[in-house]
Amino acid sequence: MNDNKIEVIATTISGSIRDWGKVNRIVPLFRKYGRKDVFLHAVDSHAEARRLTHELVVKGQRTIISAGGSGTFNRVLEGCIDSNVGLQNITLGFLRKGSADLIGKTLGMPDDIESAIEVFVASLVEKRTIKCDVIQVVSGETGVRPRHFVGYGGAEIFGRIPHFTENRFIKYYKGILGQLFGDRGPFIIGAALSILDKVIKQAGRKKTVWRITVDGKEASQGNYQAMIIVNGDLGSDLPFAKSVPLGSGDFYMYAIRDLGLLSLPGQFKRAWDSSIMDRPKLWGFESFRIKKTLKIEPDKDRSFPVNVDGSTMACRRSATFRIIDQINLISK
Repeated sequence: MNDNKIEVIATTISGSIRDWGKVNRIVPLFRKYGRKDVFLHAVDSHAEARRLTHELVVKGQRTIISAGGSGTFNRVLEGCIDSNVGLQNITLGFLRKGSADLIGKTLGMPDDIESAIEVFVASLVEKRTIKCDVIQVVSGETGVRPRHFVGYGGAEIFGRIPHFTENRFIKYYKGILGQLFGDRGPFIIGAALSILDKVIKQAGRKKTVWRITVDGKEASQGNYQAMIIVNGDLGSDLPFAKSVPLGSGDFYMYAIRDLGLLSLPGQFKRAWDSSIMDRPKLWGFESFRIKKTLKIEPDKDRSFPVNVDGSTMACRRSATFRIIDQINLISK
């Protein structure tokens, strides 16, 4: 085992055009700040990031840094889980190089590559980490591999967003949008396309009725535009669960009821600035605190997408969420 060696898993295409150039600067900047024990692994896909992380952890590496967005970070996390090494023995970092890096922001990591690596070096020396709960998602259909995340998830419109932001071709337009409009650009475009996709697919069809079960008891039922699951406070870009630590031992779901197409723009606008929480009944906003398990079930026997930290998991019959472990995240 090598506790001091640092392994960096970097996706080659993620984030804005400016972010693409960060990869080649990572090792030289670590050396500039005195760390010569940093090894870079550039990968072309999330699947490769997961596989490589698994291999490194099995070989004894315990300090891993993900360089990418939330999708990359999620797969690096799952590579750690695949190794069957206790997650509390692993230290995981988030180097922001992506269009969805809420966890990185929450951990206080700068977007500027040199500033970020300076923070990493100091944090590793001083062992500055926070405990973060790991949430598992299990499909109601047998044979579907469980997924895991530490930041955010969701269903309905929120579950569909990764379909429009995570394939290979879209990585390029995400880079342009991120360069022009910042981190929220690709996400907002993805949300808009998800809304349009839902409207087209629902035309002339009966709306899905969802049943929400919290800690073994039915908590709500109805038609929903979006269901958003967060581990804790993820900052102003997803302004729910304010002041809740990522390692609190519970998590939250925020659901936006279907009040009709005309109400949807207002609902989403108020969700982004959190004003929806001021008058929740008016805007069809519901919140649930989960201590043990959350189960969401559609009334239709169909596959539905679940957002897992910016990637898609296809579930059927139901999706059940629970906290299964904690991991140490490098913080500022």
